[in-house]
Amino acid sequence: MATTESTTTRPGERQAALAELLPPVTRRRPRIGLVSGGLGTYWPQFPGLLPQLKESAAYVAERLGQLDAEVTDAGFVSDAQEGAAAAERLRRADCDLIVLFLTTYLTSSMVLPIAQRTHTPVLVVDLQPSERMDHASFDTGAWLAYCSQCSVPEVGNVFRRAGIPFRSVSGWLRQESAWRRVERWVQAAHVRAALRHARHGLMGHVYPGMLDVQTDPTLLSATFGSHVEVLEFDDLRQRVEKVTESETRERVALARGLFSVDGSVVDEDFAWGATVSVALDRLVEDFQLDSLAYYHRGLDGELHERLGAGMILGASLLTARGVPAAGEFELRTSIAQLASQSIGAGGSFTEIQALNFEDGVVEMGHDGPAHLALSSRDPLLRGLGVYHGKRGWGVSVEFDVRPGPVTLLGLGQDADGSLSFVTSEGTVVPGPVLEIGNTTSRVDFGRDPGEWVDAWSATGVGHHWSLAVGRHGADFGAAASLLGIDHREA
Repeated sequence: MATTESTTTRPGERQAALAELLPPVTRRRPRIGLVSGGLGTYWPQFPGLLPQLKESAAYVAERLGQLDAEVTDAGFVSDAQEGAAAAERLRRADCDLIVLFLTTYLTSSMVLPIAQRTHTPVLVVDLQPSERMDHASFDTGAWLAYCSQCSVPEVGNVFRRAGIPFRSVSGWLRQESAWRRVERWVQAAHVRAALRHARHGLMGHVYPGMLDVQTDPTLLSATFGSHVEVLEFDDLRQRVEKVTESETRERVALARGLFSVDGSVVDEDFAWGATVSVALDRLVEDFQLDSLAYYHRGLDGELHERLGAGMILGASLLTARGVPAAGEFELRTSIAQLASQSIGAGGSFTEIQALNFEDGVVEMGHDGPAHLALSSRDPLLRGLGVYHGKRGWGVSVEFDVRPGPVTLLGLGQDADGSLSFVTSEGTVVPGPVLEIGNTTSRVDFGRDPGEWVDAWSATGVGHHWSLAVGRHGADFGAAASLLGIDHREA
């Protein structure tokens, strides 16, 4: 990857530099509701039991409070009436996930109203006090503190009969593997919160002939609760006209601090991309956008073609700040990128580029905007006289994703219109990549590349998706559960 102005930083240093130069956007944190409970009939029979159970409930509340979420603790319930009161409190809290902590046996009548009235996904958690009972010394009261699992099948049965999805984590109170499973559901709540409250920008028109990328905005509102803001390139044009020369110079300087700049970059094109970038920031702010998908074909260098061609720098900077952008009008992929962003895994616009059967890897990436934090080195700005498959010219972003585990996340769609999360986990491995102004990854999926393509394509995913760093298939699977959609793996 030849450059004329090149610096090299480690990924952690790059992320720190990005955060300093591009302050990330802040969003509403997920809201977790907590209600603990046990059967009140036991309290007068075994006076020492309730205090012990409340200590466990306090520990669960403390652990949940250490996660990146807002926690509403509805307290401890002992009968159906108290369960109904807790349900009303949690309904008002507008939670993204409710945790039902079963401290001992309780009746399903105590918790069914919580799931029904809040209209919120529920996670049943039963964590006994320690790894095992001391059989020689335990009496009935001591045993009951270990009896929470007894009601888990009952709750599961009643939820199924009521048409409510059932999820549970069983273990013991300080079992870290159990808490990692709880944390996975909280991660999933991050995705649900991000999509439930998101405003997705959709600017321009669909790339002609790409039938797979066409998406019904009403379907997204119905499935996730998201809002799709339909924009025109004139909304961007009007803001470009108001960008000052000093603002353009500042944005060029910012870009030079983040990118290596190849000798192929033409100053005029660099300045135009910087101007469009400033205007994009204002567009996002004015419409309060959480993501952006765009495309405009244009003709013979007219203004709207130049606007579309000038998007890559600004869209990459937006993505780095936490407002993912995708070209080719790829609304579903910008949503997948937002889901990836919400769990801190990046999320870059990606498609298949080629297969390397000698090395056993799938080469994938895309032209256009990219997530700068994923680069293995300082990202490069390269000047292109032509954008393949598109009209226009200008500066483009080029890098290879840093080696390590990655997860693909795409949104599939079936004949009945229903959406699904589609994931595949692999590993980015180093090796030769093209120097054509694209992002690139060499991903090893642990199988023949052709067989992987066949399995991936059979899931119903489109030809674009989000590439996230880390192993997150289970996280996205849990998020699909909270969102009420299918999860498919390849």
